[in-house]
Amino acid sequence: MTEHAEIAVGIGPRFGWRVPWTLIVFLAVLSLPWIGSRYDVFLGTQIAIYALFAMSLNLLLGTAGLVSFGHAAYFGIGSYACGILMKDAGVSFSVAFPAAGVIAAVFALVFGFFCVRLTKIYFAMLTLAFAQIVWAICFKWNDVTGGDQGLPDVPFPDLAWLGSLPGFQRFRIGELFFFVVLVLVAVSIAVLRRLTDSPFGRVLTTIRENPERAAFIGVNVRAYELAAFTIAGGFAGLSGALFGIFNRGVFADFLFWSKSADVMIMTILGGMNHFWGPAVGALVLTLLNQQITAYTEYWPFVLGTILVVLLFVFPGGILGALDTALSRLWRRRHA
Repeated sequence: MTEHAEIAVGIGPRFGWRVPWTLIVFLAVLSLPWIGSRYDVFLGTQIAIYALFAMSLNLLLGTAGLVSFGHAAYFGIGSYACGILMKDAGVSFSVAFPAAGVIAAVFALVFGFFCVRLTKIYFAMLTLAFAQIVWAICFKWNDVTGGDQGLPDVPFPDLAWLGSLPGFQRFRIGELFFFVVLVLVAVSIAVLRRLTDSPFGRVLTTIRENPERAAFIGVNVRAYELAAFTIAGGFAGLSGALFGIFNRGVFADFLFWSKSADVMIMTILGGMNHFWGPAVGALVLTLLNQQITAYTEYWPFVLGTILVVLLFVFPGGILGALDTALSRLWRRRHA
């Protein structure tokens, strides 16, 4: 939010202190298994994973101004890497999870090396082309990926240690995994926040605003874009690793272009110019999808119509509209 918007809701410098909303929201979500149903925990896990996925994309889209139509490739690569390591190689989750992020980042580094040499629509189409190549390989490579049958029965990590803690004994594996997901997603988002606010993030913003000027003052534009592409791919791989376990299986659909479209909609819907926008978009899109599919078989039409209306009403995203409304309210109160 802008300074005006923060003041309007009572958390700005006028009061000399700031409410730690991030911590409050985290603790509220953390209490979900105690106060909500198992279905609420299921939805909370899915939303948390998608929030990290969308926020990894926003490092490219919102911060660097790079439109990627193939971000699902790294989500799927992370899913397959973690699933194969845990199911087929018997590797523990503590090793498979970070390995999935590293493997996805390596693929992003290789693909990004070629993508950043192009700009605008050509960049976007090349990211889509690489993603479809990876999808085709995963769809056909039966010996490794399971082909169109995928990798079913990806195991949950061993969380007996968590279930033995006081207050956690009554939870099943799904609820215990929710706690793990929430902590890992929170740590990942904190790292993304630090990167966005760092000099590295500010250089990416400069490149987004005017790449020619950034190059003129000595910034290696391609190197910074490649670094952002690699980091975003790594975090997408981490979210994919969590989703494969949550879904109890990894399938080629995770890499298909429609998954990239979903995460793009989440990012734009929530507000790509706000750090927490993609997380809000993931929340709204997931809840809309769950509610609409429960009432009608024509859910794609209904969901598409609602999204079109939302994007027209909130062209800057949901958080962008909220920021604008709070800023106007502050100006009226202090006119």
